[in-house]
Amino acid sequence: MKKLLTLLAMVGITFTAVADEGMWLLPYIKKMNSKDMKKHGCKLSAEDIYSAEKSSLKDAIVIFGGGCTGEIVSPDGLLFTNHHCGYDAIQKLSSVENDYLADGFWAENREAELPAEGLEVRFVRNIYDVTADIIGNIPSTASQQEFTAIANENKEALIAKLEAEHPNMEVVIPGFFGNNQFFAFVYEVYNDIRLVGTPPSSIGKFGGDTDNWMWPRHTGDFSIFRVYAGKDNRPAAYSEENVPYKAEKWLDISLDGIEEGDFGMIMGFPGSTQRYMTSHEIDYMLQVDNPQRIYIRGERQAILRKFMDEDQAIRIQYDAKFARSANYWKNSIGMSRGIEKLNVRDKKAAQEAAFQAWAEANTLPEERYIDALSLIEQSQKEDRVEDAALQYLSEAFLQSVEMIQVFLGGNHDLEQFYKDFNADVDRAVAKRMFVIYRENNSKLPSIYKKIDEEFGGDSDAYVDWLYDNSCATSYEKMLAMRNVENGNELIEADPAYELASSIIDLYRELYPVVAAAEEKFAEGHRRYIDGLMKMQPNKAWASDANFTIRLTYGNVLPYSPADGIIYNHYTTLDGVMAKEDPTNPVEFTVPERLKELYRAKDYGRYADKNGDLPVAFLVNCDITGGNSGSPVMNDKGQLIGLAFDGNWEAMSGDVAFEPELQRTIAVDIRYVLFVIEKYAGAGWLLNELTIK
Repeated sequence: MKKLLTLLAMVGITFTAVADEGMWLLPYIKKMNSKDMKKHGCKLSAEDIYSAEKSSLKDAIVIFGGGCTGEIVSPDGLLFTNHHCGYDAIQKLSSVENDYLADGFWAENREAELPAEGLEVRFVRNIYDVTADIIGNIPSTASQQEFTAIANENKEALIAKLEAEHPNMEVVIPGFFGNNQFFAFVYEVYNDIRLVGTPPSSIGKFGGDTDNWMWPRHTGDFSIFRVYAGKDNRPAAYSEENVPYKAEKWLDISLDGIEEGDFGMIMGFPGSTQRYMTSHEIDYMLQVDNPQRIYIRGERQAILRKFMDEDQAIRIQYDAKFARSANYWKNSIGMSRGIEKLNVRDKKAAQEAAFQAWAEANTLPEERYIDALSLIEQSQKEDRVEDAALQYLSEAFLQSVEMIQVFLGGNHDLEQFYKDFNADVDRAVAKRMFVIYRENNSKLPSIYKKIDEEFGGDSDAYVDWLYDNSCATSYEKMLAMRNVENGNELIEADPAYELASSIIDLYRELYPVVAAAEEKFAEGHRRYIDGLMKMQPNKAWASDANFTIRLTYGNVLPYSPADGIIYNHYTTLDGVMAKEDPTNPVEFTVPERLKELYRAKDYGRYADKNGDLPVAFLVNCDITGGNSGSPVMNDKGQLIGLAFDGNWEAMSGDVAFEPELQRTIAVDIRYVLFVIEKYAGAGWLLNELTIK
C-alpha cells in the first residue's frame, strides 16, 4: 500500500488513508464540502449533486420502503436497492409454490412485473432550512418543557402551511444537532411499486448471519423494482392502467471498475447515529440496553430457526422477520464489542471534561451549558429500572409474541398478518418470553398474578390455555369474532386481549418516570451539542443521522483489522466458490448455474482487468442503517455499486467514528449486471440503462 500511495502522490492524486467523518446535509455541500471533495478526486460541482433550482443527482435517490435507500437507474423508473431491503416485499409475494426468496424472480417483460402491495417510494422534492420558523421565537432561558411546546406548535403550523403550498405532498420537519436546527423535507410518495427482479437468496443473502457485518464479503445484495405512476406521472394507487414513472433524473452506470484510491461517494438516508452520546449513555448501553436486546432476541431466534429448518412454509413466513431481528441483534453484539475494544467511553469522558471546563470558564449559569452534562447523567440514573422494564416489555412481548399485536391497533390488514403467522411457533416463543421476563424483571405485568393464582405460577400452562382459548390464533376465528353483532364484547373478553391490556397497563405505569428523565436528557443533549459547536466554532460539525438525505464521500481503500492482517479492497467470484459449504446450506449454497458460469469464466464485459469477476468492494464512507441500497458513485456521479453493510471492526461507528477502520461494504455494479444478464437471462432490462 505504501508503494501505491507514493505512486499516486507522484502523479498528483492525493487522498487520506483514513475515513472522513460526516453524513453531510445537501444544502451545505457547496459551503462546507466541495473543496475537500475535489481534493479526494470528485469532478462534479456542488450543483451537480444538489440544486434547489434544477435537476441534480439528488432527484435520483429515494427512500425505499420504511427504512432503506434506492436509486432510479433508467428513464422508466427502474430502481435498484439491496436484496435485504426488498426482502419483505419478496417474502409477501412468495409462497411454497412460488418461492421467490429461495429461487429468485425475473420478470420476462413489464407486463410480468409483480405489484408489491404496501411498498412505497419517496422522492425528495424540496428542502428548506426552517430553523428560524421553529425555534426563532423561543427564549434562550426557556425550560425544556416550554421549548418543546413552542417548537411543536410552530412545527404544526409550518407543516400545514407547506402542505398547502405543496398539495399532495408529504412534509416532515425533523430536528438536527439536538434540536438546535430544523429542516423541512417535502416528499412525493409513490405507492405503485412492482418487483422486477431478485436473485435467489443463495446469491442475494449469500453468507447469511455468519457473514453479516463481516469482510471479506461475497454477497450479491441487490433487487430490482419499478416505480409506476398515473398517466400524468403523479402518484396513483395500483392500477393496470398505470405506466412506468418518467424519471427527471436517473443514474448512469460505469463499467470502468474501481481501483484503490478511487473517489467514491454515497447519497442516501442514514437512519440513526448517536455521535454526541456521552459516557453516561454508554454505561447504560453496555450494562443494560445491548445485553437485554442480545439475550431476548437470541432466545427468540433460536426458536424461530428450529421451526424454520423443519418446515418450508414456516421458513417463508418467518424468513424476513428473522432477518430483521438478527441484523440488529448482531449489530448490538458488534457495537458493544467495538465500544469496549476501542476505548470509546474514555474518549467521550475526556471530551466531556474539556467541555465542562470550557462551560464553567466561558458561559453564564443561566445559559445552562454548565448543567448540560449533569442533566444527561441524572436522566440515565433516574429511570434505569423503568427503562429496562420498558425495553423488556417491547422486546419480549410486543415484538415477540405476535398474537397480541392484533389487539394493539398496528395491524389493520388481518389477512396479511395471518399469512405470516404460525400459532405453534408463536406459542413456543411465548412460553420462553414469559419465563425470561420474570427471571429478569421486578416490575411484572398483572397477567403474572393470574398465572400465579390460577396456574400455580406455571407460565407454560398459562400459555397453553391462552393459545387453546384465544380467537387470535387464526384469521378465520378473528374475522368471525369481528363480524358478529357483539364483536367488541367478544374481543375484550378474549384472553389475548387480557394479556395485551396487562402489558399496556404496565407500560403506562412505567412511562411517566421515563418521560420525566427523557425531558432532562433532551435539554442536556441540546445544550451540550450547542455548547460543543460554540466551543469549537471553526470545526465542520455533522449532525447525527435521522433518516434524511445525506452525502458522504471518501476513497476506495483496504484496511488492517489487526496486527499482521491487511484486507484487500475487493473480492471476486473465486471467494464465493471457496466459501461454498454443503454442511451449511442455509448460508453458503452456490447455485449450479453460477458454478457453470464460473467454470466457463463466462463473465462477458463484467470481468476486471485480470479476468476475474468482481463481487464486492470497500470505500471509506460514513454510513449507518438506512443507507442500505444507497448508490456508491464515482468521481463523475456514475453508479459503481450498492452500499449494503458496514464492517465488524468499526461497529462502534454509530457512537464514535473510527477513521482508521470505518468502511462501507458495497456490491460491485458489475456483479449486479452480470447476475441480471448472464445468470438470470434478463438482459432486456439492460437495454433501458445508461451504461458508460
